[in-house]
Amino acid sequence: MNSQTTGDDRPARFLWLPPGLRPPVSMSVGQERTLMLVGVAALFAGYDTAIFGLAIPQIQASLGIPEDRVALTVSFFRLASFAAIFLAASADLVGRRRLLLFTIVGQTIATVMTAFSQTYEQFVVLQVITRIFGYAEEMLCLVVIMEEISAKARGWAAGTFGAMSSTGAGIASLVFALVNLLPFGWRAIYVIGAVPLLLVAYLRRRLPETQRFIVREQVIHDMSSRTAQALALVRLLLREYPARIVTLLVAVAALGFAFSPAVVLMSKYLQEVHHYAPGNVTLLYVPGGFIALFLSIIAGRASDRIGRRVVVMTTSIAGALCFGLFYSGLSGWFVPVAWIAAMFGYFTADALLAGLANELVPTAYRATVSGLRYTVQILIGAISLALEGVFYNLLGSHAAAVLAALSVVVVVPFAIFFLPEPSGKTLEEMAPEPVV
Repeated sequence: MNSQTTGDDRPARFLWLPPGLRPPVSMSVGQERTLMLVGVAALFAGYDTAIFGLAIPQIQASLGIPEDRVALTVSFFRLASFAAIFLAASADLVGRRRLLLFTIVGQTIATVMTAFSQTYEQFVVLQVITRIFGYAEEMLCLVVIMEEISAKARGWAAGTFGAMSSTGAGIASLVFALVNLLPFGWRAIYVIGAVPLLLVAYLRRRLPETQRFIVREQVIHDMSSRTAQALALVRLLLREYPARIVTLLVAVAALGFAFSPAVVLMSKYLQEVHHYAPGNVTLLYVPGGFIALFLSIIAGRASDRIGRRVVVMTTSIAGALCFGLFYSGLSGWFVPVAWIAAMFGYFTADALLAGLANELVPTAYRATVSGLRYTVQILIGAISLALEGVFYNLLGSHAAAVLAALSVVVVVPFAIFFLPEPSGKTLEEMAPEPVV
């Protein structure tokens, strides 16, 4: 990656990561700075989206949410992806940097407002607005990473980005341990999470536009030609890569359907079935989560050597099996072991599949496809969460409903098998730029 892209081509040291988790190839200080600026924002986005899952019992009691509408509530949140995909896709017209500045400010404001919601309806609306910006933010962050990181480290970068996002959930769990001591309880957790986003928004002024977008932008002179260009590119995408896009979306949909209820209901299951106090949940989430994230980054590095497909296929199945064991009712030491293994599988498969969506298409519509991938996963997950309430009424427990959804994971490896392998190849080798 040249210095025009990053602004600083000195060798990066990545001192903020342990030696075993640093990139497998040499990278520049500018690339390191870009990864940190998008990754730190993802960290706090992960914090924000994790709060409801952690504090379901407390929010449920405060706002009077019925038992069979708990998972359905998250389905309502995920409707935000409809708007988020259009917001993210506009980055193919106006640039990645400009949209990332806009989304971080919008997410900060909506997060603070969530803390002041007085009714269930207000809470849902404000969380939908928050996630419109948050979902678009994550879509665009992955695009920037894929466009700025060298071919031999994209798997590592995708795993590290996923780890940073998930670290936000770990920070949320630390704050959640104090939920019964904080003034205003769960509401304070939202306010605490919004404050660092303001700092990220300020620091992100230094985020450069990606070089690949700059090169592409040179052939687009005004907004009317950009609009025509965008329409032409969508037609080309559907014409040139129909099988690749459909196969990718099938895998994404299966992953979203299988894992969404399991991830959302973890804290509720621990508190109500295993009688974990909020502090006990934190004691599992923080050290256990970091173990899972450490393994996920290692798996991301491995995917640069042995291939994305085999790692995604293996970890998706392993994660589902371990979640099945976690929700099986077994207690004692078995609970944290199963949870760590399940989260490792989920973190890895989710991060690498997100990276695949950006590696398999040209720069011209990478933000659009990234948004499409994210939206499909979110919306299919929303359907799964809505059905969880139905399964709960039919099967008599949340655990049984989660297990029913997990069975769909078998579709993931079958779909991934038919996708091309991107590890070690440049983005241009995977998908040459279209001529319109």
